[in-house]
Amino acid sequence: MTIPPGDHGRPENAREATRDLASRIASAKRERQAEDDKASRDASPEMSGLARGLRIGTEFIAAVLVGAGIGYLIDLGLGTSPWGLLILLLMGFAAGILNVIRVVAEMNAASPAPPGSDLGPGADDEERDEN
Repeated sequence: MTIPPGDHGRPENAREATRDLASRIASAKRERQAEDDKASRDASPEMSGLARGLRIGTEFIAAVLVGAGIGYLIDLGLGTSPWGLLILLLMGFAAGILNVIRVVAEMNAASPAPPGSDLGPGADDEERDEN
């Protein structure tokens, strides 16, 4: 008995099962890709409100903790307790405020204004006032 070149000794039902499995895998991959494309289109490129709040809070708390930690270490090393801690705690607080201002300005510059919002007087408004 001669085996046809494409069969490689597999029974007919095994080839059918392999084809069926391959077609189901390809179909599942197409569906998954379509869902991923839809999810990426629906996701906004901007940060969510929770993410913004967490980032701002983390920036502030980190600056205060770093200032307090360095102040505490200075007090331990120089024996100036509590002045190093107090001074650097306040400096950390000020650095935290500056970090928050910087991050908020960066986030505001990165996100576009909502449609229909009033952005103040424009160049064409000033020309009308002069006439």
